[in-house]
Amino acid sequence: MKALKHLLKLTPVAAACALPLAALATNGMNMEGYGPVSTGMGGASQAIDHGTAAMAQNPATLSLMAPGARFDAAFGVLGPDVASSVPGMPTADSGGTSYVMPAFGYARRSGALTYGIGLFAQGGMGTEYAADTFLAMGSGRDVRSELGVGRVLLPLSYQVTPEFAIGGTLDFMWAGLDLRMAASGAQLGGLVTGASGNLGAALPSLAGAPWARIDFSNDNDFTGEAASTGWAAKLGAVYRPMPTLTFGASYQFESSLGDMETSDNGASMSAAGGFIDYGRITVVDFQWPSTAAVGMAWQVTPAVLLAADFKRIGWSNVMKDFKMRYDSAGIGGSVDFALPQNWEDQDVVNLGVAWAVNEALTLRAGVNLSDNPIPDAYVNPLFPATVEDHYTLGFGYRFSPAHDFNASMTIAPESKVTNGQGVVITHEQMNFQFMYSYRF
Repeated sequence: MKALKHLLKLTPVAAACALPLAALATNGMNMEGYGPVSTGMGGASQAIDHGTAAMAQNPATLSLMAPGARFDAAFGVLGPDVASSVPGMPTADSGGTSYVMPAFGYARRSGALTYGIGLFAQGGMGTEYAADTFLAMGSGRDVRSELGVGRVLLPLSYQVTPEFAIGGTLDFMWAGLDLRMAASGAQLGGLVTGASGNLGAALPSLAGAPWARIDFSNDNDFTGEAASTGWAAKLGAVYRPMPTLTFGASYQFESSLGDMETSDNGASMSAAGGFIDYGRITVVDFQWPSTAAVGMAWQVTPAVLLAADFKRIGWSNVMKDFKMRYDSAGIGGSVDFALPQNWEDQDVVNLGVAWAVNEALTLRAGVNLSDNPIPDAYVNPLFPATVEDHYTLGFGYRFSPAHDFNASMTIAPESKVTNGQGVVITHEQMNFQFMYSYRF
């Protein structure tokens, strides 16, 4: 009993419940870069030609591509290493160590106009802790989270003058979430902002339970049990005052996603003592943030390119609170939960260099420097999006004028955070991206 009391005291409310608030990508919920050309250069993208991945960053850079068409097929592997610990308890290691994110893009430049279509994984990951870890709260079942967000993008870029181009995209978005979480009955009750019906009447009797759970999850690696769709857009511009110097800027608007929902019986609430009920979970107003970015590229020599970007990601507008509603299909009634998050806006600096060794081989390196947008008190073991700095390497090899292959590797050193309940969370990453390109 002493150990159980110690566990209940230290297990954080936010750690147990604030689940779909980060994709455990690397700049908060955003990837450190899109496509291996950009990622190999620390994520710099605003003023360089890096293929159809431009749709996910600055669509105006599509006007930097050569006349004709190109097709890019890519996939990324996100490799996090996350662990959580509290004094007196064995360390809980996350089993979620590999997440695959596919992408493809097609673009055609015809005269001053460039258009195309693309599909990109915006971000997505999660954590998985075994049933015997302290995060399971003695419930005897595992706890996990997995969030995925993707886009189908329709880009258009126009070369206004030889020096200046503008571009934009219309983005169809989807989001999916799986969640298996545990908390004490008292902790879960502390998050309730409203309740009704028989379920609401049952809540006081559950407050003393040593554990309570909310579960919704499927076995699909690419979609979640709770899902939604919606729209977003971005605008960009590129200015090249001289052949060796390029400036770029873009603005990604905050998304307009619908509420993520499970099916009517796709979720459950349970508690120690045999209580279980099935119903629907609604994640209310989960949105992707706006991003403002500026950048420049300098062709120092015919073989050496330098690039630098600055981004500001508007997490504070979309991560103020997390709201979730459970509607019972069994005993009837509903419960509303609210969790304060108070994320801060995040500044990201991308610096990169590319060296064309010869006509076929290009080597790349870069750094991606960012701060942690999550206040320490709210960081949780299920979604510790705490990684700050990244170091990247990459290469490109052109087999012929029509075919080439690019790859990148990102190393994010360990970040260590102690949250408001004394839980120590460590997080490091090794990520890879690969892309085959065909020009025609």
